[in-house]
Amino acid sequence: MKIRNPKSRFNLKINKNDFVLDVGGGNNPYPRANVVVDKYPFTNYHRSGNLKILKKQKFVATDGENLPFKNKEFDYVICCHVLEHVKNPSKFLSELSRVGRKGYIEVPSLIGEYLIPKKSHRWVILELDEKVVLMDKKDIGFNPSIEFGDLFQKHLIPNSIEFRILIKTYPDLFTVRYEWRDEIDFIVGPQDPKLHSFFTSSWDKEKIEDIIRNKSKFKQIVSFLSGLTGIVFDFIKSKL
Repeated sequence: MKIRNPKSRFNLKINKNDFVLDVGGGNNPYPRANVVVDKYPFTNYHRSGNLKILKKQKFVATDGENLPFKNKEFDYVICCHVLEHVKNPSKFLSELSRVGRKGYIEVPSLIGEYLIPKKSHRWVILELDEKVVLMDKKDIGFNPSIEFGDLFQKHLIPNSIEFRILIKTYPDLFTVRYEWRDEIDFIVGPQDPKLHSFFTSSWDKEKIEDIIRNKSKFKQIVSFLSGLTGIVFDFIKSKL
């Protein structure tokens, strides 16, 4: 079941003594992870850099759809920007639930995928009704002809404080961030017309409000100040 939507992968409810697994850590493994697994140790097709393992982390080369661990062996399982790549998401998500008591999933949202599409991504994903909902790109004819990846990743994120505040204040706009406990609630290829329509038709006011909740003016100010504080903190942290 869903716990909440953290603002980032560094805002998770991980206890000091938890045994932590990172599934698909790739070139950016989670620093707190005790064990890191990756299916492709010798190719960077599915990631943006070489495989990296931090000190004191154990590495296991394995497929996330067939994890070689006992039931509930880990207190916490992290999986960032991997689910959109997998062949069988039902099996993959079931494995995360099997080996972990709690966990966190982070993937590009449908909006994020349209703006920064990747050929290696098989699935487009949204959180709907507190469930992770996946659609195969082929089933919805997903084939954007223009890519704006360099605009967002290489220009706006490093150079624009305004854009980074937007990301901080609306963290779920471009990314699905989903923290769970016991079991992950998910749907692959939804048959429900309403859920299906989020992937196949333009969003009206009702759909928009399902994805992005309206905030009062006071909450908007608090969110803005919090986002600005976060950017300052990130800057100081990077310098230190």
